[in-house]
Formats: sequence, C-alpha cells, structure tokens
Amino acid sequence: MTTSFPTGNSSPGFTTARPSNTNLRLDAADIAVVVVYFIFVMVVGIWSSVRANRSTVGGYFLAGRSMTWWPIGASLMSSNVGSGLFIGLAGTGAAGGIAVGGFEWNAAWVLVALGWIFIPVYISAGVVTMPEYLAKRFGGVRIRIYISVLSLILYIFTKISTDIFSGALFIQVSLGWDLYLSTAILLLVTAAFTVAGGLAAVIYTDALQTVIMVGGAFALMFIAFSRVDWYEGLVDRYMSAVPSVIVANTTCHQPRSDAFRLFRDPISGDLPWPGLVFGLTVLATWVWCTDQVIVQRSLSARSLSHAKGGSVLGGYLKLLPMFFVVMPGMISRALFPDEVGCVDPEVCQNVCGASVGCSNIAYPKLVVELMPVGLRGLMLAVMLAALMSSLTSIFNSSSTLFTLDLYHKARPKASERELMIVGRVFILVLVCVSLLWIPVIQTANSGQLFDYIQSVTSFLAPPITAVFLMAIFWPRANEQGAFWGLMTGLVVGLIRMVLEFSYVRPSCGQRDHRPAILADVHYLYFALILLALTCLTIVAVSLATAPIPEEHLYRLTWWSRYNQEPRIDLTAQVPITFDATNSDSDHLPNVSLWLRAALWICGLNNSSSGSESLVTDNSEMNSLQEEPLWRRVCNVNALLLLAVNVFLWGYWA
Repeated sequence: MTTSFPTGNSSPGFTTARPSNTNLRLDAADIAVVVVYFIFVMVVGIWSSVRANRSTVGGYFLAGRSMTWWPIGASLMSSNVGSGLFIGLAGTGAAGGIAVGGFEWNAAWVLVALGWIFIPVYISAGVVTMPEYLAKRFGGVRIRIYISVLSLILYIFTKISTDIFSGALFIQVSLGWDLYLSTAILLLVTAAFTVAGGLAAVIYTDALQTVIMVGGAFALMFIAFSRVDWYEGLVDRYMSAVPSVIVANTTCHQPRSDAFRLFRDPISGDLPWPGLVFGLTVLATWVWCTDQVIVQRSLSARSLSHAKGGSVLGGYLKLLPMFFVVMPGMISRALFPDEVGCVDPEVCQNVCGASVGCSNIAYPKLVVELMPVGLRGLMLAVMLAALMSSLTSIFNSSSTLFTLDLYHKARPKASERELMIVGRVFILVLVCVSLLWIPVIQTANSGQLFDYIQSVTSFLAPPITAVFLMAIFWPRANEQGAFWGLMTGLVVGLIRMVLEFSYVRPSCGQRDHRPAILADVHYLYFALILLALTCLTIVAVSLATAPIPEEHLYRLTWWSRYNQEPRIDLTAQVPITFDATNSDSDHLPNVSLWLRAALWICGLNNSSSGSESLVTDNSEMNSLQEEPLWRRVCNVNALLLLAVNVFLWGYWA
C-alpha cells in the first residue's frame, strides 16, 4: 500500500459480470511470459529459502540480519507498491491530475528519516518488532498488545483487501478469468515461499519483482506517451478529454484546471497543498518509520550503512510512480474519455459496473488497448508481481507481530520450534481470511470499502505516529501518557470514521448534505489535528504522572542511543528456549519420510543453529558504528536524493 492514496470520486463498484468491451485475448507469447515469470519467482524464492537460515527466530523473521542495501531498497519499494497502487493511483491521476503523485514523492523525506533517525534508535534498543520497542520504552503490556492488534487489523482490512481487490479487478477487466480461482492461486503461491523461506525469501523475490514492475511499467509508459505526442501532447489532450455524455448543468465532466499542478488551493483544492506537505507526512511517518512491514526490511540489514543505503535506493525508486503510473492514468483518460472519464451514472454502470465513475479502470484499459503481443503478458506479470510482493511482505510481517508480540506473550515458555510453526500456520490463517474477505469487497456498496481505505488510515494511524515521535524525542513521556494519548486518538478517529461511513459522498450534480466536519475538513488536515491532539494528551498526562527513571531509558531514545551503561528493562524479556531434543528430525527414528520432507521445506530440521538470540545474530548491526567512507557515501547520496526531490516538487508545484 502506498502511503495512502485517495480514490477521489472514483470508487469502483464491483460486479462479477465481465465487462464486454475490455476482454483481452492472451496469445501464446503472453502465456509464455507469465509462465516464465512464475518460474523465475519460484526459483528465486527456493534459492533464497535454501540459502537462508530458516530454523531460528532471527533467521526466519529478520533474515539473520544479513541483507545488503540493494535488496532492502528494492523490497521497500515493492512492499509499498501493491496492485492497489497501479489501480488507485492511475485512477486518481485520471480523475484529478498529477497532485496524487505527491503521495509518492513525499516518501523520499520520510525514508531518509527512517535510515538516519528511527533505525539507529531501533538498533540501539535491540528490537525486532515495533510493539516490542514501545514495550521496552514505556513498560507494561497494554500498549504492546494494542499496537499489535491494531496493526494486524489495519493489514487485513486495508492493505490485504485493497491489494486483492485491485489485483482481482485487473485480472477481471483484462482477462475475464474466474475471480476466486485466480485469486486463490495467487495467494497460495504467495504463501508458499513466505511460509517456507521467511524474510530472506520475501526480500529477494521482492527485489526480482521490483525489476519486473519497473521494467514493464516503463514499457507501457513509453508506448502510452508516444500515442499522445509526449508530455506537451498529454497536456493538450487531457485538458480537452470530455466524455460525449455529460450531466447537464454541472462541470464535473471537465478536467480540473489545476490538473498539472502539485500545489492546490488550501481550502477548495481536492488535495490542498498544506495537507499534501504536512498532513501526508503524518501518515507517511506511520507507513515508513513505525510500520512493521517496512521497518522489518531495514532491521534485516547487515549494518547501519546498508540500512541507510536501502532507504536512499527506496527513495529514488519512489520518485518513479509519478511517471509510470500517474501520468499513464491521465493518458488513459485522454485516449478513452467516454470510458475512463464517464460521469453519467448509466453510462458508467455499463462501462465498469459502478455508477459513480470508472477512473479506476484507467490502467487496465491502457494495457488492454495499447500493449502488443508478448508485452501484454509482461504487464499481467507486472500486476501479479505488484500483488504478490506486497502480500508476501504483509504476510511475513503479520506473522512476526503475531508470533513474537502476542503468542510468545501468551506462552512465554514456547520453544523456538513452536514459534517457527506458529508463525507459518498464522500465514495460512491470513490466506484463508483474505479469501473469505473477497465477497465482502465485492458486495461493498459502490466500492465504498475501497474508497475509504485512505480515510481509515488517516483516522487510525496519526496517534501511532505521535506515540513513536514522543517516545524517541521526549524522554519525559511515560506509559500512562502514551496509553491515554492512543486511546484519545482512537476515540476521536473512530468518531470521524463512523461519520464518514454513515454519509455517502455526493455524485456529480448532487448537493453535499454531509456535516461540516466531513465536507470542509479534508482528511489530510484531520490527520494533522489528530496528531496534535494525541501529542497534547501525551504531554498533559505524562507531566501529571511520575517520570520513567533514566536508567530504564538508555539506548531507547534519540538522545541516549550511544549510551553504553547497562539498561534495566521495564519489562522482563522472555527468552526463547531452543528445544535441542526435538530439533533434528533426522535423529528421530519414528518420524515418517513425509514429515521429514515437510520439516525440511519449512526449515525446521537444522540442529546446528543452537540457541540464537534475536538481537545478536549480527554484532555489527547491533552497534551504530559505521565505516567513515560508507557513512559519507550514504550522507552524500541522501542529500542528492533530497535535492532531486525538491527540484521535482518545485518544477511541478
């Protein structure tokens, strides 16, 4: 999932009926490309699974802290760019112009913050999961459990559901394949190497899928731009892309006058510039700096320099979706205004099954109409890569959260093998929940579920961002302040979310009868308000209660990250016991051949690993020491990335 993309008024109604005008026939060359893609992914997944140490908690959940910068950077990109980004970002670009590309460009700043501010603190704290950091920082268990459960809920009902929905929409629009069968096959293949290989397999397959994604998307981008006479032609044709059937006495069929500007009016703009610069940063900080899916990749680095290098590469890669997703979405509207730009409810219903608009078919429509034989198969592989890479990341991180933050707390004496099995079984449970969720997405009225994904994030994520910022930068913050700050933010966010679901956004030509808090307060502004409210609550309650003694905070804040004094943990760390007697299936004479094979596939038959600590897999990664040369290289590259980012913002502002 990208930082959180809006779908504007383009919420996709979902119907199981296949749109007749966008049926794609796959030639033998296309099928061959898809088959080769699947073989490649499975080979890379198997290679990285066999290569990795999968029999220990550190090896399975953190890839043994052995990753280098380039697979981390590629995995940061592909974990975030699901199929939902291709559908939603291109659709929003078709409906409203380039401003939504700011969601991608904003990520560069927050990724630099991840590598230079957040990761050093997480490393010095010696943590594997984000709830574990909060437990060490504040003590108690209620914050850790709350963050773990909320994160799992957000993964299942926003990230997993949007990616499955978008992938299914693409497959259905372009191929007409059976929705359930194709999604089930995708999920099972995805779960296979996530279960077997752990984080190492996920990161290496993500790196492969990033190459496929970027290559295929650029191929479509060049073909699409050549059809509209490049950028100048796009500006002319987009601004005149009006459907033949319009709603009388309205202007919603006309492209926005500010379609080619990033910074829009702070009051009347669909993405007001203060919200895009500041409000979006609140959501982006949650996604990139405190969310398990992303941070887990950086924590798997073999050194701090590799973690920083991964952040810089990820930042460069996040500059690209504006050009290969947003602008092709706009080209799709310019080429097919009657379908992609439809505003009449009856016409839209016939085109895509949604009366409120069809801008979400922009990207699949472009693939169906423009791609030649062979490249159509490549684009299908691109969409499958986007879907699978984001799902593998979510599956692995959800498994980590559940196993280490919930299950291990409930069963503190669980052996390492038991935790390995539980982590793998939980992934299979997630796959089942994902499949059961498909009908719910299908029957969501006019695609409201998809339309409100960004709202759900902006209502629930800002309090988490606030707690992490206060935990890292303000040593006076304590457990009571953090907990009541989270609860206050949750209540206020839920009230706004219930109101958002209770009122339907008006279609073209309809009056807006929603309360002012919905109609006039943009969700990016609301994210800022919620962040400020949570911070004020944390400050007030913390100052009114006893502070945490300094000896409990060594290496847990930005200011004490280099402190070498022994820390007294507020919560007793439960060690993971290694059950040597059950570690090697080869030593058990009564174990069947099938069970031995299953244990080998899951990496559970290696007795040589011994009792391995989560935070001592790689002593270099647990220190903040860097070679001076590579520290300078990372710093220069980060400054270069931010300079390029500022230039792009300024050019299109």
